[in-house]
Amino acid sequence: MTGEIKLDAAQVYGALTDLRQRRPRVHCLTNFVAQTYTANMLLAAGAQPSMTVSMDEIADFTLRADALLVNLGTLDADRRAAMRLAISVARDEQIPWILDPVLVNASGPRLEFAQELMEMEPLLIRANADELAALAGDGDKLLSADRLALEFVTTFAITGETDKVTDGVQSVFVNNGDLLMTKVTAVGCAITAVMAGFACGGTNSVEAAAAALACAGIAGEVAAERAHGPGSFSTALIDALYTLDERTISQKLDVT
Repeated sequence: MTGEIKLDAAQVYGALTDLRQRRPRVHCLTNFVAQTYTANMLLAAGAQPSMTVSMDEIADFTLRADALLVNLGTLDADRRAAMRLAISVARDEQIPWILDPVLVNASGPRLEFAQELMEMEPLLIRANADELAALAGDGDKLLSADRLALEFVTTFAITGETDKVTDGVQSVFVNNGDLLMTKVTAVGCAITAVMAGFACGGTNSVEAAAAALACAGIAGEVAAERAHGPGSFSTALIDALYTLDERTISQKLDVT
């Protein structure tokens, strides 16, 4: 059983302000469906994105980054090789890296590759409940996150109607968000990239990941109030994250 962290609005806004001041470089090995939206969400949050997957550039781009995102959404031989190289550079240079094991529940080879990468010390793993169940090999989803976090000495962020962030010892539940966030391709992938920007600031990875999810979720709620459907929501979410302020966070934050 994990102990719960108390995360208040001042901490969440402080984490966002810190990111905006640091302007971290986040190099994203993400799926091509998500690249543009991910870059725009990172810019809206205050980070600096880069996206190349070229084998002759990946080492240099990883070296200049403050964090590395590895997203398995579109996976081929070239991307697998680029991911292994980027992670190797990140580990050598102690650059934090984040794993998003997209759809590992849909493909045996994809699951095997994700399990290989989990052995390479990601700071954070973001998954939904079905992806977590595949990684864990069992059906007890909440306890699986705690167990895997302890086994791999990492932090897990399990996203859904309520998000759980845990390192196996301490946890936070984030209740912010809106259903429209599930109706736009790449929102989840982009939020994982934003989490990378928060998590490379040197603070507690559970608190950083939870703060990122809270900011994204609150921005989603604000965007939903303005949008007429998924299309307008997509743009409104970027705007809401860009303009997110302390007052809005204080009014809407819902964490336990």
